[in-house]
Amino acid sequence: MTTRRSFLRGAAAAAPAALAAPAVVRAQSAIKWRWQTYAGAALGEHVTKPIVDYINNASNGELEVELFYADQIVPTGELFQALQRGTIDAVHSDDDSMASPTPLRQFGGYFPFATKHILDVPVLFNQYGLKEIWEEEYAKVGVKWLSAAGQDPCNFNTKKEITSVADLDGLKLYTFPTAGRFLAQFGVVPMNIPYEDAEVAVQTGELDGMAWSGITEDYTVGWANVTDYFLTNNISGAWIGSYFVNEKRWADLPEHLKAVVMSAIEAGHTYRNQWYWGGEAKLRATGDQLELRTVPAAEWAEVENAAKAFWEEIAQEGEIQQKIVNIFKEYNSVINQAGPPYTNG
Repeated sequence: MTTRRSFLRGAAAAAPAALAAPAVVRAQSAIKWRWQTYAGAALGEHVTKPIVDYINNASNGELEVELFYADQIVPTGELFQALQRGTIDAVHSDDDSMASPTPLRQFGGYFPFATKHILDVPVLFNQYGLKEIWEEEYAKVGVKWLSAAGQDPCNFNTKKEITSVADLDGLKLYTFPTAGRFLAQFGVVPMNIPYEDAEVAVQTGELDGMAWSGITEDYTVGWANVTDYFLTNNISGAWIGSYFVNEKRWADLPEHLKAVVMSAIEAGHTYRNQWYWGGEAKLRATGDQLELRTVPAAEWAEVENAAKAFWEEIAQEGEIQQKIVNIFKEYNSVINQAGPPYTNG
């Protein structure tokens, strides 16, 4: 039988536990992430910082992300290892620059002529199967791949004028590893230096320019200050970059915070789509620092045809490489049949 006295004794015993529960919630500290991007501060302001700001504003203090720019914690080429070790919790980069130890490495960044426009990248991942391949391959090496998106094309901004394919011969250019491997057959000398050193390297003559971006970045990061010409021909229509998280850090994150991170990334994709698309047009039309040059389409076809041979060379490296090259072939066949605006003419 429960008497008033026994009820009070039970209530008294339960009271400390009841009072302790809210104290545990209040004492819980925020989850803290360190996130490094491939981009320097001026570019990172547009390509990575909006995502980090979104997370910090939307996570109600539960997840705090500190952003680091190119090479601030580790060199860009060591990002993958740092992510695996947990030195860094999250990364925004292309597979090529971060030296991804997977068959996907050369397909990140600028795989020659795989894309024509920025929206080709999300289509390839979400409609043509690249998403599943990237998820599976990174799961094998203990890193959580979250999402990929496109950015700007890979044009040339240089001190020397380029009006023919022959003018590429001997140019010392800051570029991506795979892009450099491809361009070497035309006499380009790829230079591997820290991102933030590229501008000074042009001023000192160590570099003749960059094959690293479109015109939006040239003006944004200051490269238009030290180069004179912009070649409208490109070797890729859109950079392929991704967001990665340390596998354990992602597994430990509550589901509602995972949703915040993914929403932030999608919002970042949308912002970059309009920032680059508008920037490329406006700065070609009204920019006053870089003079535009174009190699005739019939002559530039030599470079495009070389890319076809390059694709076959990469496809021979393994089953995954062959599968990805086949996807690029399928997609390019579709857009080439579709005509403008999917193709350039």
